Amino acid sequence: MARRREFSVFSLSFLDIMSCGFGAVILIYLVINHSSASNSQEANRQLQNEVDLVETLVESELKKLSLLANTRKDKDEDQSNREDVTQSLQQTITDLEAELALLTRNEETRKKNIEELKTELQEMEQESQTLEQASVAAASSTAAQTFAGEGDRLYLTGMKVGGQHVLILLDASASMLDRTLVNVLRRRNMSDQQKLQSAKWQRAIRTVRWITANLPRDASFQLYTFAETPSVTLAGSEARWLDVADKDELDATMQALEAVIPQGGTSLANAFLVVKEMEPKPDNVFLIIDGLPTQGEKKPSDTLVNSQQREQFFQQSLELLPDGIPVNTILLPMEGDPVASASYWWLAKVTAGSFLAPPDDWP
Repeated sequence: MARRREFSVFSLSFLDIMSCGFGAVILIYLVINHSSASNSQEANRQLQNEVDLVETLVESELKKLSLLANTRKDKDEDQSNREDVTQSLQQTITDLEAELALLTRNEETRKKNIEELKTELQEMEQESQTLEQASVAAASSTAAQTFAGEGDRLYLTGMKVGGQHVLILLDASASMLDRTLVNVLRRRNMSDQQKLQSAKWQRAIRTVRWITANLPRDASFQLYTFAETPSVTLAGSEARWLDVADKDELDATMQALEAVIPQGGTSLANAFLVVKEMEPKPDNVFLIIDGLPTQGEKKPSDTLVNSQQREQFFQQSLELLPDGIPVNTILLPMEGDPVASASYWWLAKVTAGSFLAPPDDWP
């Protein structure tokens, strides 16, 4: 009887099949792992490229940010400078508005003074009509020198040209070169000979000649020119009076005057110091000037002087003028100084003197 063979699940065939299966699994794992490693490296390279790109972009943006920061700083500085300029302009506007307001407030006062001046001049003209013949006769008989002008119009018959000690103060500042600011600046740079021939300055010299020609022969006189400081015209005649009857001294004084060259600023205070220091004191003063002073006893630090400051210099100069001495002002007006006429008219009124702003054809 044949032996029956027993069946076993762990036979060789079964083990072969299992080994093949495990081998297949290992092979698949190796394939998958290699693919994963390759993919991982590729992914890492892509990520690194992206990181490098991002770093490049960040660096570029940082440079742009730095440039923007510098630009902002420059703009802030420009803005600060503009604000400073704006504040300066606003301050200038404020100052100009204040000055304009002051001029506006003084406008009515100036108009009133001008009307009073016109009235005063009319009264002087009426008085001159009654005294003209007597004045002409007296002048012709006692004059120390003759003066020949154009025509026979006697504008100064209302002035008191008498007195025993007559002081003549003549403004010899640069403004006496012309009546307009533009021409003054232009003539200031010309030669001395051209300055001496200035029409306005020659007119001032003729005014002095007219006054000296009408002084009494028994009187004494002295002539000072003044700009920033006063100066006696005839050298060596300081601290003394000159005799009108002495023709040689009178001619020498006028000859010295013709060599004076207008220059510098105008200090009326220093001119009035001459009146204060002279002995004996003058009993009549003739002031030939073209406007309000541009400085006091000392030269101001500012190169530009406004109208209000000039009025202050004028008031300060009056404090140096002794009491009781008539001041007769002959104004050869300068443009841009509207307050001068009213100021010198007021000076004539308070000192019992006279004021005249003659037309261009005098003397």
